[in-house]
Amino acid sequence: MADSDQLLVPRQPPVSRLSVRNAFDSLTSKEQLYAHHMARAAWYGTRIILRQVSPESTPIFDFILELYRSCEGQWPQLAERTAVPMSQVYTFLEYSAVFLGNIGNYYGRGDQKFNPRISEEDLKKLSTVSEIATRLYHHLSSAIFAKRPSILGFPSNVAQSSYYPGELRISRQEIAEVSETLNRNSIHPENTRIRKVYEDETIHYDALQASVEVDTKPVEVAQTASGEVIQLIRGDHSEELEQICDCLEEAKKHAGNAYQKQFIIQYQKSFRSGDIEVFKDSQRTWIKDIKPSVETQFGFIEPYRDPYGTRAEFEGLVAFVDAKETKVLTTLVEDSSKYIHKLPWTEDVAESPRKGPFEQDLFEPPDFTSLQGKARLFFLRVSTQFNDIRQDVGSKNVMISNRIAAEYTAERASPAFLDPSDLAVYLKSEYNAFYIWVVLHELLGHGTGKLLTQYERDSYNFDIKSPPINPLTGRPVESWYRPGQTWTGLFGDIATSVDECRAECVGAYLMDDEELLRIFGYDDTRMSAEDITYNVYLQLGIGGLRALENYHEDDQKWGQAHSRGHFAIFRTLLDVGSSFMTVSHDPQLNTLTVHLSRSMIITHGKPALGALLLRLHIYRCTADVAACRTFYEALTKVEGVYKEWRKTVLANKKPRQVYVQANTVISENGGKVRLVEYDATIEGMVQSWAEREV
Repeated sequence: MADSDQLLVPRQPPVSRLSVRNAFDSLTSKEQLYAHHMARAAWYGTRIILRQVSPESTPIFDFILELYRSCEGQWPQLAERTAVPMSQVYTFLEYSAVFLGNIGNYYGRGDQKFNPRISEEDLKKLSTVSEIATRLYHHLSSAIFAKRPSILGFPSNVAQSSYYPGELRISRQEIAEVSETLNRNSIHPENTRIRKVYEDETIHYDALQASVEVDTKPVEVAQTASGEVIQLIRGDHSEELEQICDCLEEAKKHAGNAYQKQFIIQYQKSFRSGDIEVFKDSQRTWIKDIKPSVETQFGFIEPYRDPYGTRAEFEGLVAFVDAKETKVLTTLVEDSSKYIHKLPWTEDVAESPRKGPFEQDLFEPPDFTSLQGKARLFFLRVSTQFNDIRQDVGSKNVMISNRIAAEYTAERASPAFLDPSDLAVYLKSEYNAFYIWVVLHELLGHGTGKLLTQYERDSYNFDIKSPPINPLTGRPVESWYRPGQTWTGLFGDIATSVDECRAECVGAYLMDDEELLRIFGYDDTRMSAEDITYNVYLQLGIGGLRALENYHEDDQKWGQAHSRGHFAIFRTLLDVGSSFMTVSHDPQLNTLTVHLSRSMIITHGKPALGALLLRLHIYRCTADVAACRTFYEALTKVEGVYKEWRKTVLANKKPRQVYVQANTVISENGGKVRLVEYDATIEGMVQSWAEREV
């Protein structure tokens, strides 16, 4: 199948409902009101995300909802009024469900564009249903069907990024120079976009900062080496942030404790002013809100979709605690130091409070809760993305268990790339293995490590007179983080992928520990450690192949940080040799099959994972970006047989799940909150968004 065919949205996309009924009903009236207003705040962030995805995403979103309003969700009526066959209306509904599930016309995983299957003629006919729809159609008609740009990335002939908007294309080098200049002037990148402008026969760069407050005049920050002005303009996403702040004000009236009130106030102050330092204060407060019944998080959080790797997508989370699963996670957290001592950079250190130079001596056990997610898309989160807070204050982990369960149910129906002889044992332990792997990834993957840092001229968090020995070179470390440098700022576009790869390695590396598995209730009488470990290594092989879906041949770029990390692990295990992990390929039948030697996991597989994990960890801790980039780019290069495998992977590509989420409304009689859930259908998806009224 040609890559251009991959742009067409899949027929009959699988739709799942993220049900939260039982968890919501267990909340008190006050907690339900808090959840309602926080969820409204989260949904008002939708248009920020649309604006961050592509220029056409907002008019497409409005067009879908206008079609719904025009027929009040009675789609046969729309077909009759516009003389469009119902089959074509349904085709556009399929596109609409995928669009709404991804909040934009690029997949959230992989950053590839997807196009509707409906004909241009029929879509134009649908637009005649109202003046509003006709006007919106003129704004979206060319972009919605365009084959280029087909991916998100540095602006080019094949890629676009709305983190760098405008007609004038900005280069990677210009982005780097402007970003570094802003950083030197204490303007954080997370809530900014950069626009290159040609005006009055000169070029200047606008740093668009998200805030309610709107600057009437740009503020000059500095000039580039060649004299172009860099200026700050506040007020990006102003309308949406004001709506969010209003909802937060209502939520504050129903907050359950002083911490919740405080971080809401800090959110509001940050969103109004654009000050990221105030937002970091909100994260410090949020971490202290331990195991609330209603968990929330807001802000410009993760830089996964910025090709430069520093500007963050807006996110909002509202979810309810699953007490039973949280109890298990709490037990693991309490024993976490024991398992940190089993990681490659600490295993030679005598078990004591000290864990060696590349790990925090005192591991602050984070709050770790299992949640039933109500609003937003991701299924797990470690906070905070700011490494100085994570290292100096602590972190907080949340896992959206109903999202994990929904993904598992869809995958179980048709696992790919498996040897038939592995199918039974794979299905038996797949969910258990994946669940534990995710937990370890978050707690001990993202939660470990010590970044060697110079704070001021003579202030370090390590002994500069006797620097630690780098286990990769056998010599004292030669690099560390200088004042003002950060992990994402320094490592740029590879930072998030390296971090995800490292975290995945941690989870898989510890998976064979029988004592750890017993925390989750697994022993040889229920499910053996050997079966669970074997399953994880199979998932590493399958995940490595599937990762190729998210490699973009056009610009030789990875479209998803996790996928690139999965491929790095896959390559590492294939390179072990001795037939530990192999792949058989039949291009005529379009089949790929992962083969794994169970008996060699501990002798060959685990040492290979450990070596990769140690290397990435030390690069990260010592700020050795040059060595890391050389190693990681070579390891994740797609060439030779991997290109051939990619063709077969694309031929076997499955439609991606989209998730219908609930709404809440406040009844007029008495102000009680009512939860509204929707059918797990494409019609239910569109209805849920129409009734959100954002």
